[in-house]
Amino acid sequence: MTYNMLFSNDYVILSPLNQFEVTNLIGLNIPFMNIVNFSFTNLSLYTCLVLVVIIGLHFYGLNDTFLIPNNWSITLESFYASLSNMVREQISKTSEVYIPFIYSLFFFILTANLISNVPYSFAVTASAVVSLGLSMTIFIGVTILALSIHKIKFFSFFVPGGTPIALVPLLVLIEFVSYFARSLSLGIRLFANLFAGHVLLAILSSFLYKLFSSGILVAILTLIPFALMIGIIGLELAVSFIQAFVFTILTCSYLKDAILLH
Repeated sequence: MTYNMLFSNDYVILSPLNQFEVTNLIGLNIPFMNIVNFSFTNLSLYTCLVLVVIIGLHFYGLNDTFLIPNNWSITLESFYASLSNMVREQISKTSEVYIPFIYSLFFFILTANLISNVPYSFAVTASAVVSLGLSMTIFIGVTILALSIHKIKFFSFFVPGGTPIALVPLLVLIEFVSYFARSLSLGIRLFANLFAGHVLLAILSSFLYKLFSSGILVAILTLIPFALMIGIIGLELAVSFIQAFVFTILTCSYLKDAILLH
């Protein structure tokens, strides 16, 4: 059995737009059990980085050895309190069992969003594979949860109350399409918002770089659009928080539908 290590030269990101391209960093060819190639990509690398950052920040916020909690610990407790209140309000007061899932989901998306704002980094949540993968996984899990709780009664979710018999087939079809569209809309919303913002920043940064390189007078005049770009960067940071919150609150809404069959 032979092992061939293939190192890619594409790991250097030469353009801000490359943060959306999945490239192979290390390829491992193993001619065993029909496994042709195992690839460690920049997507894998940054996903691991997100995980390490989340674990590291939570270890830093531990209160076990401190009489007075540090500021980061208080921040994490505030996030936990807000997310637990959201779960109780959106799902039900007895749904604390879903708090760890919602908390982990929120911090994964938020951390990935914030890391993607670093220039020349890889945008994990701006990748359709990740965002749609998350939404499809949540959709499948929510559907399995609803079937396990309500059994055959789950399918009454697709028949609105008081529907005339003649309209049942049409409305059931519409409700099925609407229900399965959730799996796409949840991920596309996250992917599209982050992708559009990063593309806008990439275009503006390239344009401003050329203006700053044109001469002293042009560079001075370019300070005005540069200040506008700084404002857009601040907006992108806000979008990172908003999209993480929107994704989790919609997940709570889908969990509520599965549990209460509304």
